[in-house]
Amino acid sequence: MALRFMTAGESHGPGLVAVLEGLPAGLELTPDDLDRDLARRQLGHGRGGRMKIESDRAEVTAGLRHGRTLGSPVAIRIANRDYANWEERMNPWPVGAEVEEVHLPRPGHADLAGVQKHGFTDVRNVLERASARETAARVACGALAKVFLRRLGMVVLSHVLSIGAVEAPRRGDLEPPDFEGVDESPVRCLDPDAAASMVAAIDAARKANESLGGTYEVRAFGVPPGLGSHVSWDVRLDGQLAQAVMSIHAMKGVGVGEGFDLAPLPGSQAHDEIFWSEEAGWRRETNRAGGIEGGMTNGEPVVVRGAMKPLPTLTKPLRSVDIATKEPAQALRERTDSCTVPAAAVVAEAMVALVLASACRAKFGGDHIDDAVAARDAYLARIGWRR
Repeated sequence: MALRFMTAGESHGPGLVAVLEGLPAGLELTPDDLDRDLARRQLGHGRGGRMKIESDRAEVTAGLRHGRTLGSPVAIRIANRDYANWEERMNPWPVGAEVEEVHLPRPGHADLAGVQKHGFTDVRNVLERASARETAARVACGALAKVFLRRLGMVVLSHVLSIGAVEAPRRGDLEPPDFEGVDESPVRCLDPDAAASMVAAIDAARKANESLGGTYEVRAFGVPPGLGSHVSWDVRLDGQLAQAVMSIHAMKGVGVGEGFDLAPLPGSQAHDEIFWSEEAGWRRETNRAGGIEGGMTNGEPVVVRGAMKPLPTLTKPLRSVDIATKEPAQALRERTDSCTVPAAAVVAEAMVALVLASACRAKFGGDHIDDAVAARDAYLARIGWRR
């Protein structure tokens, strides 16, 4: 069985709902397993006023009993505290209630394409679901996936590589201990000097009524060889990871390993040579492929990088057109963030964890977590993997 999940909910509606199917029975969970990552999603210098209102907590309403999964779908609800300020406009009832419509689509957002697609006259019918508020539900599902992966010896971590024009030094030697304290950085950057420059860039952008994008990196450690497959296009793991990360709001690029940086190199400098020793078994001295070759993990850390565009909701709106009058107008101005790259990295952790957890379920199976662990151990013994 593979993992699959679905989310529902609008940005200013009563709350978000998520259902995750495919976890084995017997997996131990605590409230902190979910709430910790929900809090991390709200971190980062440059966040707006919404983060002062929301304090996300996950309420598990199905699939869990006395702290252990049942093997049935896990249902999660995350209340929107801001709903109290929006209830008149967002209440699902009564039918036909009259509310003020929004007619000013924002360049770079889903607004205009969404009203055209669905025949709406109110942009809010699109922007509420298109909002990145939805990612809180994804992070809750990803937190469950990360607990499952930890039982199989894997950990998924992230850090920010760049914000605006400020880039942190690249490191290929990162290990899990290097990420200790990353959440204490105001921008979740591992390099203190770069972090200070990123904070200054965000402050300058905010004063100029601008927003900033950037890049981040997700690394999964302890991933064994053989997850994913080479046999069909839709089971290639790098394709699944790219789709999962690209699905996050405002993403415009995804790279696995060195990604786009490999394109200008000659082949002799682009690939990871193979070595074997009695002590270490199979290994690579480099990881330019990001732990994936031929659609399968190769035993090196899985590395995925995402590129996020600047947020399209601006405090000094761009030019647009009123969809009712067809007259030129400024785009909708709403409460917004200056930069959410640090939060996006946490969301990407969740998406990478969900893809890897699904690949593990497909590879190892098991109705109970102990069955999955035993299948993993037998597989690793067969291939002689020694990490």
